[in-house]
Amino acid sequence: MKENLFNEFEEVSAKQWKQKIQYDLKGADYNDSLVWKSLDGINVKPFYHPDETPEPTQLKTPLKWNITEQIYVSSAEKANKKALTSLQKGAESIWFILPSEEIELKNLFADIDLSEIPVYLKPEFASAEFFLKLDEQVKPDSKVYLQFDLVGNLARSGNWYKDQKEDHKVLDTLLQKCQKLKSFISVDLGLYQNAGATVPQQLAYALAHVNEYFNHLSQNTEGSKSAKFQFLVSVGPNYFFEIAKLRALRLLFSTLSSEYNLETDCDILAQPSRRNKTLYDYNVNLLRTTTECMSAVLGGANSVCNMAYDAIYHKNNDFGSRIARNQLLVLKHESYFEKVANPAEGSYYIETLTHEMADKALDIFKNIENGGGFVTQLMEGTIQKKISESAEKEQNEFDEGKLVLVGTNKYPNPQDKMKEELELYPFVKQKPRKTLLQPVIEKRLAEKTEQERLKKEENNNSEK
Repeated sequence: MKENLFNEFEEVSAKQWKQKIQYDLKGADYNDSLVWKSLDGINVKPFYHPDETPEPTQLKTPLKWNITEQIYVSSAEKANKKALTSLQKGAESIWFILPSEEIELKNLFADIDLSEIPVYLKPEFASAEFFLKLDEQVKPDSKVYLQFDLVGNLARSGNWYKDQKEDHKVLDTLLQKCQKLKSFISVDLGLYQNAGATVPQQLAYALAHVNEYFNHLSQNTEGSKSAKFQFLVSVGPNYFFEIAKLRALRLLFSTLSSEYNLETDCDILAQPSRRNKTLYDYNVNLLRTTTECMSAVLGGANSVCNMAYDAIYHKNNDFGSRIARNQLLVLKHESYFEKVANPAEGSYYIETLTHEMADKALDIFKNIENGGGFVTQLMEGTIQKKISESAEKEQNEFDEGKLVLVGTNKYPNPQDKMKEELELYPFVKQKPRKTLLQPVIEKRLAEKTEQERLKKEENNNSEK
């Protein structure tokens, strides 16, 4: 029989720890000295103890995660060729962005084993005819996920695809006739993260967003029980908060779906945030995306699609894609991030964060529902205003140097020149157009700083 060495030590309660800490502070206030409040409204304590930790959250997390490659489909044949090459080089699933319903699906899927390779399809249109054709193209055992999100399109663009009635008719077609797809309704909370929303806001908006679909399902009995959902999540730089965010999302979705007596899985496709990525000292983006992908894996994402270090200013290129894919390959095969399912379970800190975030998100969600629901509050501009307020607070932290982006507002390299590197416009595009409501605008924190530096580059060149 093995002796338990820990029996020699008496258990120390949370109260005893606090008393010892208070004594060592020599009169300083415990809360003022050691507890800090995040922009998300979470009070982070200096230690966490089982006495004050909620029961471990029972989550239905995936046993494995997939390395995902995103491909924009300008040509079905070219996209297919690129997908096959990516799969040979280590990708395990493909994420196709579809700009047009003229895409020939047979050519797009050629030689891809859809029963083994998960394929995500994000259409930039609403077409019942195309979606029916897609359902005919796949087999019952195919792992094809359609990401149709009419509410998300409204929030992002300010308009419905066609109009509210016609968009919901397309959704009804999916519900009633498309049964071979692994999922066909998606909820994009990455939009809110990239626009500057706090973590509880992102979770609340995702919950209110999906509740719009649940309300529609409850009125559409045919096909409602087979509704399948997917979440697109952008992962930010706050390592433990982002792990807890994904876990809280699963918890909240499970709670809400049970209220509707729906048994539906929560499939999560995660990718790094764009909000903290920078134009200058762009190699630091590699470090940022690595830790963000780590959070996604530890938080329980089904698939992780990395972002290339140069994605904000370079067109898609083989080198950037290879580095992004290799980051995930290193995490999976050299850092053993695929060996344990739900590794965060039991962590006092993460369990506490998960519940605190879920509770705060529920409060916001209830206020949205009392205000008429997510679409109504979008129409009134309430959601946009709340996100704008949170984004402004975060922007102020960055401008004052409290929120640090190395190489941009801390330790910038004055010799770093980027004017000649721009293949893409890396800032918010100002395109005045008529919209039904004010769209939610994604914006990076460093944009103003970078524009000033680019202007200096231009002025210095003109003086020579």
